[in-house]
Amino acid sequence: MPYFISHYASPVGDITLCARDNALIGLWIEGQSHFMETIEDETAETSDHPVLMAGREWLEAYFTGRCPSPLTLPLSLEGSPFRQAVWQLLLTIPYGAWTTYGQLARRLAAQSGKKTMSAQAVGGAVGHNPLSIIIPCHRVIGSNGSLTGYAGGLHIKQWLLEHEGADLSGCFMPTNRFSCRK
Repeated sequence: MPYFISHYASPVGDITLCARDNALIGLWIEGQSHFMETIEDETAETSDHPVLMAGREWLEAYFTGRCPSPLTLPLSLEGSPFRQAVWQLLLTIPYGAWTTYGQLARRLAAQSGKKTMSAQAVGGAVGHNPLSIIIPCHRVIGSNGSLTGYAGGLHIKQWLLEHEGADLSGCFMPTNRFSCRK
């Protein structure tokens, strides 16, 4: 069975949505890392697939300043149990808020009954989120306030957070990927 794709012109660039069966399985911003990496079969472009139409309507609501719930969409997340657990945690980050990779790691450790969890491992799972924006990986920042680690690009991460009205005081854009501010 093919994957069905559709496009949405957004303020942050062209977005590709992908559905299979009756669920949305992908949303990627043009040029982002891991673009369509989970797609294994042929794709067919369409504008009238009901799931893709719902995805475009959700994006329209989001980009016009409303706060649509990801839970209104039929989503199918394909990934390891660890990635699935991280992506479920991302869904709990409120619109206009943010958390850190370390905070997510501590929450996941507590849920798993472990003493600790690697923030870097959580970051890897966050970075491979196949439903960018809908599963709000842009709401995760570095523990030092760095707006780091967004597959769509840091300028888009900043734009999305500002669009949501997130308080970014104390946050900063890293000058390069190897620098930290203490």
